[in-house]
Amino acid sequence: MNKKAIVVVAVMVAALSGCAQMGMFAAANVTSVELSAPNYEVVAIGVSGEAKASYLLGVTYSNGPQTGSVALARIGGTGKLYKEAMENLWADFEEQHGPIEGRRLALTNVRCDADSHNLLLYSDMTLAIRADVIEFTE
Repeated sequence: MNKKAIVVVAVMVAALSGCAQMGMFAAANVTSVELSAPNYEVVAIGVSGEAKASYLLGVTYSNGPQTGSVALARIGGTGKLYKEAMENLWADFEEQHGPIEGRRLALTNVRCDADSHNLLLYSDMTLAIRADVIEFTE
């Protein structure tokens, strides 16, 4: 095999072996909780969590709750932005209000914001989740 064929094969392998990530958080609640009785207390307002992933030679995009990327390689983060942001939100809550184990907590007024940057060789995506936390007393 000559050098030109090896280069063509190497370029094709590199082009086809990148990484892509797409995600959309579309929530559909099947649980109905009526907050008309005084059986809960607002424990925290504006608790937040954030996660970031960065990529080499790629493009990221954000359109409301839908985020995604197509890139040659991920160089930062795990790509599981919603999971990491939610874990960071609960860590933020525990830091300010104590452990969550054994408590009956729920998130309300959940908001997701996404941001992406695309530069020539580098792109990144950030997902932030903000919510209020209530605790049921009965």
